[in-house]
Amino acid sequence: MSARGVRRSRAEEEDESYFISMADMMVGLLFVFIILLLYFALQFQQKSKALSDAGEARAQLLSELKKEIEQSDKTLTVMIDPVTGVLTLPAAVLFAKGDDRLSSGGRTAVSAVGRAMAKVLPCYTLPRRTTGCSYKTERSIDAIFIEGHTDSDPFTGNGRIGDNLDLSAFRAANTFRQLRELELGLESLKNSAQQPILSVSGYGEARPVPGNPGVTEEDKSRNRRIDLRFLMDTPKSEALAGLLTGQQ
Repeated sequence: MSARGVRRSRAEEEDESYFISMADMMVGLLFVFIILLLYFALQFQQKSKALSDAGEARAQLLSELKKEIEQSDKTLTVMIDPVTGVLTLPAAVLFAKGDDRLSSGGRTAVSAVGRAMAKVLPCYTLPRRTTGCSYKTERSIDAIFIEGHTDSDPFTGNGRIGDNLDLSAFRAANTFRQLRELELGLESLKNSAQQPILSVSGYGEARPVPGNPGVTEEDKSRNRRIDLRFLMDTPKSEALAGLLTGQQ
C-alpha cells in the first residue's frame, strides 16, 4: 500500500473518531437537558400545587367565616369573593354617610365578625389550633387587610377628615380598633414570619367594586364598604430559588 493510501486511511479514521466523539457529547448534553427539564417541571408542579392549595384553603376559610357571621347576627349579610379572597361588609351597616365612627349597629356587626374570626382563624394561623377545625390544611394566612372604600362623591371635610381618602382610612382603622377592643385574641394570631396578620388600609374612591360604575345611589352604596382581604402564605421566590439550587 502506498504512503498516500495509508495517510488517507488514517485521516478517515480520525474523522470518524471525531464525529463519534461529537455524537457522544451531543447525546450527553441532551440527557442533561432532559434531566434539567424534568427537574424544573417538578418544581413548577410543586409551586402550582402550593398556589392551588392556598386558593382552596382561602375559599374554605371565607365560606366558614360567612356562615359563622350570619349565624351570629341574623340581620347581617356579608359577601365573599373566593377568587380575590375578599369578605365585604356594606358601609351602610357600619357607618352613617360621611361618618367614620361606627354606629351602634356597626359595632354589633363588627362584634359578630370578630367572634367568627376568633373561632375560624386559629385553624389557619400560627400557633395552629389542632382541634375543632373542620378543614385541615398546611396553608396559613399571611395577612388580612382591613380596607376602607368610599363612593366617588366629593367629601368636603369636617376639620378632622379632609377627603374620601381620609374617610376610608379612618373607617378601616376604627373597624380594626373595634375588633381589638373585643379582646378575642386576634392580635396574637401570627403568620409564618411570626408577624401579626391584621393590618389597615384606606383607598377612598380609587377602588370601586369591579364592574360597578357608581352612578346611581344604589351603585354608590355598593362602593361604600369595608373589605377584609385575605392573603395566604405561599412559597416565596427565595424559597423556590433554594429548591432549584438544592439548598433547603
